Amino acid sequence: MHFTQQQLQRLMLHYAGKIAKDRKEQKIKLNYNEALAYICYELMELARKNLSVSELMSIGKTLLTSEDVIDGVASMLDEIQIELPFEDGTKLVTIHEPIANDDKIKAGEMFLSSEFIVLNENKTSIEIKVSNKGDRPIQVGSHFHFFEVNRFLSFDREKAYGKRLNIASGTSVRFEPGEEKTVSLIEFGGLKKVLGFNNLCDDFINDKNKTKALSKAKEKGFL
Repeated sequence: MHFTQQQLQRLMLHYAGKIAKDRKEQKIKLNYNEALAYICYELMELARKNLSVSELMSIGKTLLTSEDVIDGVASMLDEIQIELPFEDGTKLVTIHEPIANDDKIKAGEMFLSSEFIVLNENKTSIEIKVSNKGDRPIQVGSHFHFFEVNRFLSFDREKAYGKRLNIASGTSVRFEPGEEKTVSLIEFGGLKKVLGFNNLCDDFINDKNKTKALSKAKEKGFL
């Protein structure tokens, strides 16, 4: 006996659907894969009995209810598409919203607090003036060690040692050529160990390492 790859896939789907059907009959709530396999299994059997595509599309919406599946599964299954063999050829059957969705829980749903979140609350900040002396825009990310930013940005670098921009994570500040603006900086949190960037620090943030970093910054033309 020889099967094509497509036939093997259908056999696997049939097997998974049969397991899901057994669990449904035992009143076990189905998970996402089980619900998907069960509906496809039933559609495959009905197609074998020569029901039409339109009939399968109608029946496909009645096979499961939200009571048959784990909370959240109904909202995850918004559409099912399966290719089925008919007497006049293979056809794609699409079932929109196969499980009536009256879930109290929706997968991926977010519940937002009505209260404002204060950015970098309880962190001491300083403000410094920064000007771009270069001929190209310079963009600095939220967690870049500001002491080590592009040498064409002119400001009091010593004050910026161990600090980053006081902005939301993942955002940045852009400095256009010749532009001067005031930015707010806060200290790094966590272990207070700064690595990489322009390799001016590469160590823990403390007074001893600050002296070394200033010396290295001067050697490399950042001061």
